[in-house]
Amino acid sequence: MATGRKIYRSNDRLIGGVCSGIAEYLDIDPTIFRIGYALLTLCTAFSGVLLYLLLWIVIPPKA
Repeated sequence: MATGRKIYRSNDRLIGGVCSGIAEYLDIDPTIFRIGYALLTLCTAFSGVLLYLLLWIVIPPKA
């Protein structure tokens, strides 16, 4: 079931716009998502850093 929504890196960015882009897609506050992502990264021996870099490459920027 396609909704027509696509995920983009946001222009409201701190580093690459990945977290805020995902937060916009999920319709949640970007700050809450960033805090959750940081905690997840700490709990997974910093593997979230690698995931962030991969998503930065894969997710297109917002035009």
